[in-house]
Order: sequence, then C-alpha cells, then structure tokens
Amino acid sequence: MKAAIQTTSLLAEAYAKVRAHSQALAAPLSAEDCAIQSMPDASPVKWHLAHSSWFFETVILAKRAGYKPFDPRFAFLFNSYYEALGPRHPRPRRGLLTRPSLDEVYAYRAHVDTAMLQACGDPALHDAITLGLHHEQQHQELILTDIKHAFFSNPLLPAYGSTAPAAHMPSERKDISVPGGVSLIGHDGSGFAFDNESPRHQVLLRPFRIAARPVTNGEYRAFIEDGGYRRPEFWLSDGWARVQEENWEAPLYWLQDDDGSSQDDAFVFTLSGVRPTG
Repeated sequence: MKAAIQTTSLLAEAYAKVRAHSQALAAPLSAEDCAIQSMPDASPVKWHLAHSSWFFETVILAKRAGYKPFDPRFAFLFNSYYEALGPRHPRPRRGLLTRPSLDEVYAYRAHVDTAMLQACGDPALHDAITLGLHHEQQHQELILTDIKHAFFSNPLLPAYGSTAPAAHMPSERKDISVPGGVSLIGHDGSGFAFDNESPRHQVLLRPFRIAARPVTNGEYRAFIEDGGYRRPEFWLSDGWARVQEENWEAPLYWLQDDDGSSQDDAFVFTLSGVRPTG
C-alpha cells in the first residue's frame, strides 16, 4: 500500500511539473503570438496548449464517472489526427481559431488539471497518464519549433527569449567506422516507450562511417561554398528535387544578403534572435 501511495504521489508530481512547463514556455508570448500559424505544418501555441489538455480530457477524464467537459465543442476544435476519437478542425486552418481566447484555453487547462490530479490517484490509469505526459512533452518541443518559424516569418525577426546559446568549441572531427551486420532495434522493454518503438527486432546494417559529433556551422558553410546545393551527388532523388523546386541555397534559418547570396560572416535566426553562425 505504501508503495502504491508513493507511486501515485510521484505521478501527480510529474503531471504538475509537465503541465506547468508548457505554460512557462508560453509565458513570454502575447495572445497575438499564441494565435499565429505561419504554415500548414505548424500550429499556434494556443492550439498546442489546448490540444494537450484535450488529450487528457478525451482519453482519460471522459471515461470517469461524474466528469463534465469544460466545453463539448473543444472535442472538435482540438483533436489532431485521432480518427477513432471523432471529427476535427482542419490542421491548416488552426490559425483561424481566434475563439476561444487564450484566457479560455488557460481556464480549460485548469479545469482539466483539477480533475487529472484526482485521476492520478487511480493506479489503473498510471500508464495512460504517463503516455499523456510524454505526448505533452512532444508538444512542448513543437511550441518552440512552431513559434521560431512564426517569428522568422515576421520581418522584425523578434526574439522569443534573451538567453544566448552557450558558447561551444567543437572537438576535432573524427569518424567512427561501423562494421555492419545484424543489429537489434526497438524498445528493450525498460521504461516508457511509444507503441511504434516496438517490437524489438533484428535489422541488417551495411558497413558505414559517421562523424563522432554533429556538423558545425563552419563545416556546413564549407559544404555550401563547395557547391553543395548545386551537386546532385550529395542528395537523394527526393531531396535533390526539393532543392531545385525551392531554390535552396542554405539552411532555413540562415540569413542572406539582399541579393539572396549567403553572407561571408553569416548570421542565423534563433529563439534568442539573430546570432552569428560561428
């Protein structure tokens, strides 16, 4: 019994922490910032805040006796792609949802949180709640990804925050040789995993080499200067077709001169504003 109580307490603590972090990510943003959708593949911050609450309400709370939805219309507005859970507002049109307001979405979150903290006491719901928390953490990543694109689409290039990325001196580049052979891939059964990470199975790998660290901006600039965006041998066919269709010359957030050419001392747009590529 003591272990069950401790598990319940830890789950409720984790729930509160994850939910608070989502709102902390939105805290620097205005209501207008939270409503913008800069492209069909992105979603407004307000939608992310509501959808992650919709998940807990629809998957967990709706099945509990006595629970009353905050607003039954939200089941349609904030579903994403869960076909089995009903119809939904089209993804490319999420930026048109000026109503409900951001304040109403925060009230929705509070309503769900009150009921969910009680649900955390039910051991039978542990796995479903854990899934919901990992789902919300995915949307926390998307909040930052999507607002970065929205701010990049603004001619003012506003910064999400003022904290500059930590300075990092890359180590000397070294390659790792992988001999190939039969390898295991997939979840090993310990801890949480999404269903698409199972079952664990064997795959055949061909021998390959890979760098021991990520590529640096300076190394990627050398790739550009060496004609990387003009040489099809560096691209798979679909990638090369996209390069030509969209006239790629540099990564998305690298800034260019007025004539469209890359700068010698290049700059990159980040969540903390415009920074040198380094």
